Amino acid sequence: MRVTDLMTSQNVLANIESDLNQVTTTTDQLSSGLTISQPSDNPYGASLAMQLTGEMSSFGQYSTNVQDGTSWTDAANTTLSQINDIVGRVRELVVEAANGSESQTDRDSAASEVNELIDEVKQEANTQYDGNYIFSGTATQTAPYSAGSNDTYNGNSGTISRQIAPNTTVPVNVNLSSLLGNGQSSGDGLLLDTLRTVSADLTGGTTANLNQLQTTDLQSIDTNLSSLQQMQAQVGATSDRLTLAASRITAMTTNDQSSLANDEDVDFATASTQFATEQASYQAALKAGASIVQSSLLDFLSTA
Repeated sequence: MRVTDLMTSQNVLANIESDLNQVTTTTDQLSSGLTISQPSDNPYGASLAMQLTGEMSSFGQYSTNVQDGTSWTDAANTTLSQINDIVGRVRELVVEAANGSESQTDRDSAASEVNELIDEVKQEANTQYDGNYIFSGTATQTAPYSAGSNDTYNGNSGTISRQIAPNTTVPVNVNLSSLLGNGQSSGDGLLLDTLRTVSADLTGGTTANLNQLQTTDLQSIDTNLSSLQQMQAQVGATSDRLTLAASRITAMTTNDQSSLANDEDVDFATASTQFATEQASYQAALKAGASIVQSSLLDFLSTA
């Protein structure tokens, strides 16, 4: 096969263009810090990068859910601790009144304090987080309890959950009505019923009322305190689970970030060396091409 000047020129130019493309590719990698600028650069790497990016996006949402759930449980734990302190104070008043050494005036004063403490319990039950009542079940825009003598629970027993992993949700609220109940009118024996009964017995002024304080009322308070502590333990367990989930999400996100960096980040030392080599090759190709492809129209005219 006869090799013409045109064929030689085209071959030289093709090689020079190939060298230039390599220099351009490496330059882009150095400037962007990425080895993949488009899927065709590395189809498998691009697919892996998309998968890892999607996973990290999911982890970000799970992390947000965990943080929100933690805020719910923190608010609930604080409220339950406050209620525990309030009930502890009521118990002190009952013990003092039950020993029989106090006057009726003292017991009336204690009853007034108990009534105020009942209002404080209901106020604590109406705790909000981010504009939502945390003890109303799914009726988060409805206050669980009203001020005054009406102790009826206004929420529901619905569960508020947060997704912390694929196919994994955690309930972040507790059913406070199972502890507080619906007051003395319901006769349910729960906390508000017990506190209303204590107040009535303190103002009763009879031996029967005093005996009631010494036996049934103290026992009811202790029973409710036990239920309260169990609820606190439940909230604490949920909080621990959320803390563990947060640690796991952080570890998995870190692993994905490392994998993504290995997949698409440029090794600047290697790329810099490669760039210097490719640039030298390109410059050499230009010089070699200039010496080989020297014919021009003037050359043909001079020999005509």
